Amino acid sequence: MRGNVLDMAVGVVVGSAFTAIVTSIVENLLTPIIALIMGTMDFSSITVGPFGIGAVINAIITFLITAFVVFWIVRVVNKLDKKPEEEAPAPAGPTQEELLIEIRDLLKAQQADKPQE
Repeated sequence: MRGNVLDMAVGVVVGSAFTAIVTSIVENLLTPIIALIMGTMDFSSITVGPFGIGAVINAIITFLITAFVVFWIVRVVNKLDKKPEEEAPAPAGPTQEELLIEIRDLLKAQQADKPQE
C-alpha cells in the first residue's frame, strides 16, 4: 500500500511540474504563433459581457496540449514496459501412430479380459 501512495505522490509532483512547463510553452510559444494568425496575442482579453471567454480559451488550449503530450508519454511507456511474449512451443501430443498403437493395445487387453465363449 505504501508503494502505491508514494507512486501517486511522485505522480502529483511531477504532474504539477509538467503542467507548469506546458503552460509556459502555451503562453510563450503557441499563443504568439496563434496571435500571428488571428491577430491577437492573448485570448484572456476576449470578453463577452462580464464573461472572460478568453481565459477559458487559454485554459482549453493548455489542457488539450497537456492531454496530448500525456497520451503520447503513456503510450511510449506502455510500449517500453511491454515485455515480448515468449512463444513456448506447443506441447507435442502423441503422433497418429502412437494413438493407433495405444488403441490396439487397449483392444487386445479387452479381448484378453473377456471370457472365451
